[in-house]
Amino acid sequence: MGIKKKFSAVVAAGLSLAMMVSLAACGGEDKTASTADDGSLMTVDVYDDLANYQGIQKGWFAKLVKDKFNIKLNIIAPNVAGGSTVFDTRAASGDLGDIVITGAGSGRLSKLIKAKLIDDMTPYLDGMDNIKKYSGASDSLNELAGQKSGVWALPNSVSSKSPTEPSEGNEPTFGPYIRWDLYKEIGYPEIKDMDDFLQVLKKMQDKARADSGTKDIYALSLFKDWDGNMMNNAKQPTTYYGYDELGFVLAKADGSDFQSITDDNGQYEKALEFFNKADQMGLVDPESSTQNYDTMFSKYQNGKVLFSFWSYLGPQAYNTTDNKAAGKGFMIAPLQDMQIFSYGATPNGGSTIIALGSKAQNKQRLVKFIDWLYSSEGTYAMQGSVEGMNYEIKDGKPVLTDLGKKLRNDTSTTVPEEYGGGSYKDGVSALNFVTELGTDIDENTGEPYSSDMWSSVISEFNNSALEQDWSSHMGGAKTSMEYLKANNKLLVAPGSSYIQPDEDSQITTLRGSIKTEIVNSSWKAVFAKNDSEFKKIFKSMQDTVNGLGIDQVLEVDMKNAKDQQAAREKVTKEYADRETSAE
Repeated sequence: MGIKKKFSAVVAAGLSLAMMVSLAACGGEDKTASTADDGSLMTVDVYDDLANYQGIQKGWFAKLVKDKFNIKLNIIAPNVAGGSTVFDTRAASGDLGDIVITGAGSGRLSKLIKAKLIDDMTPYLDGMDNIKKYSGASDSLNELAGQKSGVWALPNSVSSKSPTEPSEGNEPTFGPYIRWDLYKEIGYPEIKDMDDFLQVLKKMQDKARADSGTKDIYALSLFKDWDGNMMNNAKQPTTYYGYDELGFVLAKADGSDFQSITDDNGQYEKALEFFNKADQMGLVDPESSTQNYDTMFSKYQNGKVLFSFWSYLGPQAYNTTDNKAAGKGFMIAPLQDMQIFSYGATPNGGSTIIALGSKAQNKQRLVKFIDWLYSSEGTYAMQGSVEGMNYEIKDGKPVLTDLGKKLRNDTSTTVPEEYGGGSYKDGVSALNFVTELGTDIDENTGEPYSSDMWSSVISEFNNSALEQDWSSHMGGAKTSMEYLKANNKLLVAPGSSYIQPDEDSQITTLRGSIKTEIVNSSWKAVFAKNDSEFKKIFKSMQDTVNGLGIDQVLEVDMKNAKDQQAAREKVTKEYADRETSAE
């Protein structure tokens, strides 16, 4: 959920059901009234709410799809042009796309079916073993859409793994990552809790400034871009103790606790206190309240920030091959009391779907294409790997080719013409749709689909001076996930396909004014001059949001959080029952 920036996979509210049905019924030309499929080259319109590229798919993925299906993918991306108007206009015409990738929530899937914008794939499933493999996922979607039968869509991120297994790869999404080289220089001090962390960060900052002779290096740098129901940066430390957000509620991964972000001595207040103490100690970048993510990211690249909230921030920005070889870079810290929140694998998939457009031609060919996307070969391709191009099988295990090794450092590397030519990164699937989780195991190799997790890659590329030193102080672990699992420092929220329902417009209005107060007060609290001012700001925030009616919104959020937990427990039981019946 890598996420260098939040995906803008925003699904538009769209037309009302009545309008969609009416307009679809008198929609455009029926493309299905055609002769039998002669196998000729076919341009397929893909309406895709996840895509960040619009137009004809290029490069190696385009060639792979053309060679296998004689299909050319034309991506229609509301994220790139048109926004919600694209959905409205195409839905009104009765032809959303030959293939549709969109959100299933907010009644969207049900509306698509009733408006006859997508088709049941059941008539085309003979021999489609990959789609059939995930019948539980399609059944779950039917339940969501109020359908008793049919295969109307498949969800993203399906998995054959247990929902209690983490969906992430070598690194968790969340975690306290630090400049390990500086941690080494100050003698690897013990980090019992977040208070200890402040003292360690102060020593690291002092050391970094002394080494560089500059004073513009900070332990922490913040940004406002992702603020929503709360200050996003302040939410992150709560994940180190097993919590994640749902509205104004922080819910623990195991369902043992649900708390408001405005609670006295709650996880959110503790996180704000952590940042305020850091600021009083001179550890927070003074430009934090005015910079955006991109500006902050560049500071990580230049070695100006020493603590990272996520595995995809500091390590991606700073852990270059040269830095790692020199023993420099970000690695997860040995915070003794952490139990990091992890998203569990999703046997029933996520909340985004891929479906067959009702007006498409040659539907059997398109269903074969969808089925292939969920195959072993298709999953590798969606993870960016093509056998022969950037990996090969040796002794039954996947290993990188010379091109694959080059791509570890430069994704702009040119792909040979036989695989489509052009730069590798330009040829990556523009669908931006994960079919099967990369952490799932390919039965043919016994290794995950994600190349980052192959034993051959870990032994060759995760063995720099930086990683060797980190491993020697982390019980010999080769990856963060290995360390967290071995030391019981991971709390997995079972992967369910729970989708938060639409909320009443009155609640939405209340939420808008309340979250503005919470976010603004949170930033003020972080930069309070002393503890007394901090407490005054937090108390004022509580009083203000109580007056605005936060209790009404919390009632909705708390119910959703508990319903989400019930869904997690349900999918865990369903998976266990399926495993038992299969024995």
